[in-house]
Amino acid sequence: MSDARAPSDDVRELASRNADAAALCAADRHKEAIPLFVAVLTDCRAMLGPDHPATLTVAGNLAVACVVSGRRREGINLMVANVNDRIRVLGEEDTRTLTAIDALAVAHRLAGNVDDAVVLSGRVTVQRTRTLGPAHPDTLTSRMGLAVARAAAGALESAFTLLTVAINDAEEAHGPRHSHTLALIDAGRNIGLIRR
Repeated sequence: MSDARAPSDDVRELASRNADAAALCAADRHKEAIPLFVAVLTDCRAMLGPDHPATLTVAGNLAVACVVSGRRREGINLMVANVNDRIRVLGEEDTRTLTAIDALAVAHRLAGNVDDAVVLSGRVTVQRTRTLGPAHPDTLTSRMGLAVARAAAGALESAFTLLTVAINDAEEAHGPRHSHTLALIDAGRNIGLIRR
């Protein structure tokens, strides 16, 4: 009987460890999650290779955890590398690549790099609208991000128009009480553009 573990066992273990770190992030314990993500990423690269989709996912998770925990410069650098890797491996239009670009746009906005945030949010919004449609939940997230980024850049009229149109599309596609519609309305309230 062989002592060798099946590759699928290794993948399941890596996925479980990534899920444990993600659970810490969900509980707002990002600083605790970072060393777990680092360890999982190291093992993913060794066992699966640097270009495996699971490796790219863990690398993205680590980058987000760094940004949210206050290590923004490091997190943004990791995100840029992750986006470039995803474009190279998965392609620019892949939904996983677009998710990483959207996260990078948010990170730039949080770091005060609003011009970069506007450019990236605009790029993802166009790509997601074209590939997924204007009312897809991912597209609505990008449209909301673009409106918030434009508001942060001082383009309030443009932000208000973008948000209003996105809310109307969400209401038409999902209904006025749907979580996606309510998230758009809350974003508008949070940046002072909507009072409904």
